[in-house]
Parts: sequence; structure tokens; C-alpha cells
Amino acid sequence: QVQVVESGGGMVQPGGSLRLSCAASGSLFRLYVMAWYRQAPGKQRELVAGVTSGGSRNYLHSVKGRFTISRDNAKNTVYLQMNSLKPEATAVYYCTATLGSQDYWGQGTQVPVSS
Repeated sequence: QVQVVESGGGMVQPGGSLRLSCAASGSLFRLYVMAWYRQAPGKQRELVAGVTSGGSRNYLHSVKGRFTISRDNAKNTVYLQMNSLKPEATAVYYCTATLGSQDYWGQGTQVPVSS
């Protein structure tokens, strides 16, 4: 069982920045595909950003150029740097670790973007 724990959420003003962290357990972290999803109130969950074991990244179109996903295999951690935040980014952000056909989810961290 892989444990996934997010941290770093919290209130931020429009235009501000926030960095989310996600720690995943296991000695095979370097092989995990890691991703961030978000679910805004009343909306479906959507993929925000992902990074493969080889370092390839993909992003939701609306966050390209403002959000950056990165991973530190030595620390079993993936990050989501979010800049120029907009109110519509308000959501619960979830981290996932995927190994083969198995997905592991964290409990989520809330990010309210409001003045």
C-alpha cells in the first residue's frame, strides 16, 4: 500500500503563489507516475498536472505557464508550484501516485483563492 500525503494548501489572494507538496511512501517512488488533480465546488475533478518517471510533464491548458510540477525522487516528493493564482483555481487539490495499474490518492488539501 502506498501512502500519499499532501501539504501546503491554504488561503491565497488572487495573483499570489503557493507551493503544494506531496509525499508518497515506498522504495519505488522513482517509478511512480505522479499527478495533481483538483475538484472545485460543484464541478468534476480534473487533472491539473502530471509527471512521469522519466520526467515528462503535462498540464491542464488553463494552467500552462503558471503552474509547474516537479519531483524529487531522493525525497519521495512531488511539488506543484502555482503562480498568478486566479479565483477559479479554488479547489481541493489531490495528489496521486500510479504504479502499473494501481492508483493511490491522498486526502486532498484545500486551496481557497480569495481576496
